[in-house]
Formats: sequence, C-alpha cells, structure tokens
Amino acid sequence: MRNFAKPAAFILVGIATSGLILLRGDGLPSATAQPLPAESSVEEPHPPEGQTYIGSKRCSACHFKEFTAWKKSKHAKEAWESVPAKYRTNAECLACHTTGFGRETGFKDLAATPNLVGASCESCHGAGSEHETICKTLTDKKQLTPEEEKQARDSIYRMQPHNVCATCHASRGHKEHPKYTK
Repeated sequence: MRNFAKPAAFILVGIATSGLILLRGDGLPSATAQPLPAESSVEEPHPPEGQTYIGSKRCSACHFKEFTAWKKSKHAKEAWESVPAKYRTNAECLACHTTGFGRETGFKDLAATPNLVGASCESCHGAGSEHETICKTLTDKKQLTPEEEKQARDSIYRMQPHNVCATCHASRGHKEHPKYTK
C-alpha cells in the first residue's frame, strides 16, 4: 500500500498557501481584487399601500410557469407540512411557514386563510391585490407599452426591500429543536 499522507499534506499546504496569497493580494488575480459592480442607483418604487394578500392560486392566473415551479419547491410542499401540529399556532413558526402572518390580511389560521399556508409568492413579493387589479386590465394585450410595463412592475415588489430570505433562513433559521412528536 502506498502512503497517501505525504501527498495529501503537500496538497493541503499548497491550497492554504494559495489562499493566503490571494488574501494578501500579491499580484495574483482574485475575486475581491476587481471592483464590485455599482448597485443600481434607482431605488425600486414602493407598490401602492393598502394591498391585501390574495394567495398563490390567483397569482398563477398570469404567472403559471412560476407557479408550477414553486409548487414543486420546499417553500410550497414542506413549509407548512414540516410544522408539527402543536406548533401551528406558534407565532414564531408562523412568521416563516405561512404567508403574511401578523399582517391584517395575512395568514390567520388554516380554516380562515388556507390560501396563505406555506411560503408563497407574496412571502417574497408582498401582498398582491393591486398588482392583480392593475394587470387584469392588461391581459388582453399582446405587447405592453413601456408605461404599462412600468405600471405593472411598480404595483408589486420584485423582492421586498428587507432581506426576506435571510429573515427566515438565517436570522430565524432553525436551531436544534427540542424533541417533539408530530
């Protein structure tokens, strides 16, 4: 049998040295050596106030391709099902495992708002009632004018301004749970 410890050690030393050289910036190209692209100086407009949550099925009327991709995702399939029954009224859990919980028209409970179970479209894009209303007037058009495109885009967030992904996946990320039974 050959002794693989020595070659492995040399490889590890080589990787570590390369990493240090890149960190120190000794003339070798690195990802951080290049200036970062400037972020857009144009702030995303705020959608109209007073919108209500409508649920992903209504979003699917126009965004069917996105809806079918979402339906196969963990956000759709496991966000609610993974919550044990005794935690389905726990506000800390509902904030991430439902849509709009804690907001006036957001998730209340399974019986009252079954269309807002799980992390759906409006979890990331915000309530969509005005977007739906505005876009219904545009559905028969083959080509939108730039003004119509802007009107549709400005009626909902592309992504809510706070880092909504990190809110659930990092800052509220699951720590080790106490043992529980479903």
